[in-house]
Amino acid sequence: MFEPARRLALSVGLALTTALVAVAPTVQAAPFNSMSSQPKYAAIVVDAKTGEVLYAKHADAPRYPASITKVMTLYLTFGAPASGKIKLDDPVVCSPRPPPQAPTKLGLRPGDSLTVEQAMQALATKSANDIAVALAEKLGGTGSRLAALMTLRASELGMRNTHFANASGLPDSRQISTARDIAILSRAVMRDYP
Repeated sequence: MFEPARRLALSVGLALTTALVAVAPTVQAAPFNSMSSQPKYAAIVVDAKTGEVLYAKHADAPRYPASITKVMTLYLTFGAPASGKIKLDDPVVCSPRPPPQAPTKLGLRPGDSLTVEQAMQALATKSANDIAVALAEKLGGTGSRLAALMTLRASELGMRNTHFANASGLPDSRQISTARDIAILSRAVMRDYP
């Protein structure tokens, strides 16, 4: 049922949590020291079972998480049916409110819908930005509310250097994470939703 998402989490967690995104030269304000002074790449390899760090290079340096953000969006979505908040066959309706999302996207029109399960699959396999926005509205009411919930959950998981500003990972100077924090998230997805 969640096989595509599981493969995404495994590849993110086990392959490396590497090179989150090259640092953009025009960063406005970040909660860390200036990112432009940071090394270009960061990496960490952890034992998925024990959490033991096997290799780390700039693992705590701030980075833009880009589409890895969708792993946290999926993490919250995976937990919602168990809490009774939503069901897998509930509709996720594409709202007219969100601005057009950059590729990749499914390209659904406002008012079109798909099920929660289909939305999770689209997010995991296509990295669909428009579906990330639709899921954010389904789960949080608004994208900014879901981003706040994502940041809160990240903190609860021990992701000390992560702040989410949206559910898709599209550019936002406030959306920051580290390789170490992404490894923590990857392990949580594998542990909590195998």
